[in-house]
Amino acid sequence: MEEILTLLASLYPNPTTELIHESPWQLLVATILSAQCTDKRVNMITPRIFAMFPGPQELAQATPGTVEDLIKDCGLFRTKARNLIVAAQLVTKKYSGEVPYEREELMELPGVGRKTANVILANCFGVDAIAVDTHVFRLAHRLGWSSAKDVMGTEDDLMQVIPRSKWRNAHHWLIYHGRRVCLAKNPRCSTCELRSLCPQIGVKNSEKELTSKWSP
Repeated sequence: MEEILTLLASLYPNPTTELIHESPWQLLVATILSAQCTDKRVNMITPRIFAMFPGPQELAQATPGTVEDLIKDCGLFRTKARNLIVAAQLVTKKYSGEVPYEREELMELPGVGRKTANVILANCFGVDAIAVDTHVFRLAHRLGWSSAKDVMGTEDDLMQVIPRSKWRNAHHWLIYHGRRVCLAKNPRCSTCELRSLCPQIGVKNSEKELTSKWSP
């Protein structure tokens, strides 16, 4: 595990989220939109939102139809539009327009689960956290770091095997590697820098099993 983390650190220096943002609120909006949507697509959508609704106070006054039109090229756009408006209303009224920095408070916002809360905590508030998305889940199982069948169990396993000081970076390292090399259907094992350390080199048939376990 230590060797793998060292290799990942050399492959992906200065790791950070690929969601473009300038504030905790902007990252919160982007992360809510990122469910079943690529970061690239989200980064195309968020400038439209922030141009019309710069902050939670403005978005809190929006109509669902207006927000839907802005994000309609994003999956589940109707549900996300409603969640964004209600989240903006709660942040405005309950937290004076500031995104809360406690996990439990973040998870009270619509559209915010543990993964999204951990993304905000790690990237905006410097909290040691591991956000388990589909890439982190997949690599955790392929590398043998977890055998849990759900996200919470996988997060617990990773927190046990990865040093706390590396939680935030490891989250990004695993995402980067999952997007670029250890792909879901056709992992690029022949060119993978981790191939001498991976217990599942050449694996292609286990993805169906991993997908069946994944439940965000």
